[in-house]
Amino acid sequence: MSINVKKIGVLTSGGDAPGMNAAIRAVVRTCAFHNIECTGIYRGYQGMIEGDFKEMGPRSVNNIINKGGTILKSARSKEFMTAEGRQKAHANLVKQGIDALVVIGGNGSFTGGLLFNHEFGFPVIGIPGTIDNDIFGTSFTLGYDTALNTVVEVIDKIRDTASSHNRLFFIEVMGRDAGHIALNAGIGAGAEEILIPEEDMG
Repeated sequence: MSINVKKIGVLTSGGDAPGMNAAIRAVVRTCAFHNIECTGIYRGYQGMIEGDFKEMGPRSVNNIINKGGTILKSARSKEFMTAEGRQKAHANLVKQGIDALVVIGGNGSFTGGLLFNHEFGFPVIGIPGTIDNDIFGTSFTLGYDTALNTVVEVIDKIRDTASSHNRLFFIEVMGRDAGHIALNAGIGAGAEEILIPEEDMG
């Protein structure tokens, strides 16, 4: 079914990731280029349920590209996991005249967007923004490369302390159920052993 999109909503959801502000800026400026209205939705799906919306234009995304986090804030919404919560969110989008949604987030955010699309036939596009790099179909998610480089830099620093005291250090990194950061940071920093969730070492 083809629809004429005149207004797009954009939100960031789940854990914040480096590059989210750059993605927001790209969405807002692309909308402006194509004469499509753009609405920012604060605090992800929770803000969608509560109607926390703000119109956005090119000037509203000035000087955000180099900032960490997300100017639209982020949250995890238990209420959105319920049919009633999603119904409220849909009603608010319709009330605002929003025709389509851009979700910037990770695995959980995409799952919510997919469910929302199936239930209401509402057009949803996902931009993968998660340091975990666990979204299928993309080589590197927004935030992954920055997270990886940050880990390697920190390991390089902590190695000096380990050498000074002749000790072995265990480094735990983020990534939830995906071992991308652990594996590649371990290789980049010269780890002796790398444990990842994809390999059962038990």
